[in-house]
Amino acid sequence: MKTNVADVIRSFAEREYIESARRKGLNRIQIKVGDVHRALKLKNRVPNVSSALRSRIFLKKNHLEIEQESGPPSGMGTRTTFTYRLLDEDLRGLMKETFKSLGGGEAFLRHERSHFYGSDAEEEK
Repeated sequence: MKTNVADVIRSFAEREYIESARRKGLNRIQIKVGDVHRALKLKNRVPNVSSALRSRIFLKKNHLEIEQESGPPSGMGTRTTFTYRLLDEDLRGLMKETFKSLGGGEAFLRHERSHFYGSDAEEEK
């Protein structure tokens, strides 16, 4: 099966930028289109790099949100820089305090499961 250029670009960015940022505990990262283009030794593929780094596939797979995009108005130059927010870092612990106040996640789930169908009194009405 032939791998397309967009897949190569996305895999490279994931491996070289996203995974590295997560290991370092960062919650934001910048990727410059020209750096990716140069590192992959691509020729005349700047629009492909920009599109791949902006794609929903890339954002969803890596749990990213584009916070800012800077560079030329076309968004397709080597100076185009994407600033991403790594969503996993922001979502960790989001419900931590809520579950803690309810006796912990397991206690909350047990309570919800036990009341899923309502009590016997409610069923008879």
